[in-house]
Amino acid sequence: MTATLTRAATLAQGYGDRVDREVRTGVDPLVTALQSGRDDGLKQVYDAHRSLVYSYCSRILGPDRAADATQEVFVAAWKSRDRYRAEAGTLAGWLLGIARFKVVDQTRVTAKHGIAVGTDVMEERPGTTQSADTTAERMLLVEALRSLPERSREMVTLAFFDDLTHVQIAEKCGVPLGTVKSDIRRGLERLRKHLEGFDDARRN
Repeated sequence: MTATLTRAATLAQGYGDRVDREVRTGVDPLVTALQSGRDDGLKQVYDAHRSLVYSYCSRILGPDRAADATQEVFVAAWKSRDRYRAEAGTLAGWLLGIARFKVVDQTRVTAKHGIAVGTDVMEERPGTTQSADTTAERMLLVEALRSLPERSREMVTLAFFDDLTHVQIAEKCGVPLGTVKSDIRRGLERLRKHLEGFDDARRN
């Protein structure tokens, strides 16, 4: 897990302004785009989250089949857009929840016919679901970190990757202790919302 968290800290650098606005305001403009029903709404969601969904599908299914699976995920999301509940979790988490269904279904087919799949899938079918869930959770951790403002991301990194106490972080960064606690709480809340979106897609 330490290696995963360290990797997450590295990948968390360089997030975009759109995500920063979402964190500050609590409103994701992509949710509005998705629920609008317009074709450009689907394109906006696809452009923003295609890389995340494709990377997940590729890890489970392998690159040769990931592109088709990614398309299926967004088609399914578009058809079921009325079932997405922003209060239940993030759009990124929800999309990976849909992707999880797609890859598990496909790995069952490949296991039945003996087709090779991505390295993240365990060879025995009983392990497929667990592997798909673990991979998604790790990727959502990365996404959660990426979606934080720089200061909040730094606080979470220092607390959980460098194992510093809140007091040590406050001294190191020259900020009040209350600010450290608030930023870390914000980071954990973001991760929780990603995972809740993932779980909500599975329930629906």
